[in-house]
Amino acid sequence: MSKVLDMVPSILMMVAPILIAAMGGLVSERSGVVNIALEGLMGIGAFTAATVHVLLEPATGLSVWIALVAAAGAGLAASSVHALASVTLNADQVISGTGINLLATGGTVFLSEIIFHQERTEPFELGMMPGPGGIYPTAWIAVVVLLVVGYALYRRPWGFRLRACGEHPEAAASAGIDVRRTRWIAVLVSGALAGLAGACLVLTETIQYTSYTVNGAGFIALAAVSFGRWTPAGVAGASLLFGTAVALSIYMVNIAGLRALPPEFFSILPYLITLVTLVVFSGRDYAPAAAGRPYEKGGS
Repeated sequence: MSKVLDMVPSILMMVAPILIAAMGGLVSERSGVVNIALEGLMGIGAFTAATVHVLLEPATGLSVWIALVAAAGAGLAASSVHALASVTLNADQVISGTGINLLATGGTVFLSEIIFHQERTEPFELGMMPGPGGIYPTAWIAVVVLLVVGYALYRRPWGFRLRACGEHPEAAASAGIDVRRTRWIAVLVSGALAGLAGACLVLTETIQYTSYTVNGAGFIALAAVSFGRWTPAGVAGASLLFGTAVALSIYMVNIAGLRALPPEFFSILPYLITLVTLVVFSGRDYAPAAAGRPYEKGGS
């Protein structure tokens, strides 16, 4: 039991970035815009946070918190490209998101070369420090994001309008809702949360940003949205499951009876669990009816 309790801070550390990014994906998809760019947006956020923290760390003790805000801003700015393409120009949402993922991978390495003269940022002297019980502040940030998103989607008129845009945008427009504006805001919120998630990841789990820092966490967050049936509670549960799988893949290496297995097995374990879970529990389609479908003004 003590070993399980010892794992709790690490599990929460792994869950937090996945949950925050998944909440961003939930907001976007509830508005009708599929955002598979979560992986790339997390990468942009992680690079921004690492760079800001490295440059400001010697000058101020607030560099971690400034880095979190900067990462959210970078994610928001990058997601505007996805919003412009998929909402304003009615481009294919999957192609737009894929383009951002590719751009993020090459762009962050390019900027690292310019700023640090290597394909990664400089390592931190000191990352985010854990709080009481060894729990990082990112876990509490994730809880706040979960509560705010859930409240906004189901307790505020804005959330009702956003969900209407994702289910039947033509009916929403006939009721006076600006569908494109609502979707724009949803995509920008999604980008800001994904950028924040990338920052939470790099400031707690690693000591520098590399092109492998995010390592599929954005895609796991995207899977959590689907497995969670597009509801805040469901997405939170799925994020906890997948984040626990990531943590276990690290801890299982230290179990004597499992050391005979190749290390690659533990590396693929979280993604294997994600795929198996989605296959086993797939069934009725709970996705918003208009998710992935461009809105044509005056269409039907």
